[in-house]
Amino acid sequence: MRVLTDVDALKALAHPLRQQMLTRLQRQGPATSADLAGEFGADRGATSYHLRQLERFGFISEDTARSRGRRRYWRAIPQDIRLPRSADDPEVAAAADEVGRQWFERSGRELLAYLQDRDAYGEFTDAAQHSYGSTTLTPAELAQFGEEYLALLSKWHREPRPATSGARHIAVIFHAFPTADDHGEPDPPAAP
Repeated sequence: MRVLTDVDALKALAHPLRQQMLTRLQRQGPATSADLAGEFGADRGATSYHLRQLERFGFISEDTARSRGRRRYWRAIPQDIRLPRSADDPEVAAAADEVGRQWFERSGRELLAYLQDRDAYGEFTDAAQHSYGSTTLTPAELAQFGEEYLALLSKWHREPRPATSGARHIAVIFHAFPTADDHGEPDPPAAP
């Protein structure tokens, strides 16, 4: 588990093109800066700079098995990246909020795209799950629930595979948070 509390790492991750490139490497596997520049319509020099920033903060590394000479391949480093639950430093809080906002917006876009064209996914449509449920938990139980969920997700983590394998990238969206009471207000703090 890696909780991002370093403001520089958070700012590096908050850059929209870096988010796109990291997501691309996580889902489809290694690529060069030229590959990514072409995919995202970006300048190759800028793409190289952004890749070096992602490497500097430990999000990606060079895929030395594929790299040859000046042709460097980059791969995502598999890791459980988390945002801080709270931050005393306003700059850390703002950067974490920006990364979280981007993650939330991307997950919403991806879910809507799937729902609008679910028939195009063949047998994956029947295997996909949509569930909305709730429970009542203490703060300690909510923390434990989240850790158990992340352990389950980690158990199923795999490197990207070729499309010919029959596998495809699966988005897993999870939100666990307290809701307001029936009157729209957060619950009052527990008595000491």
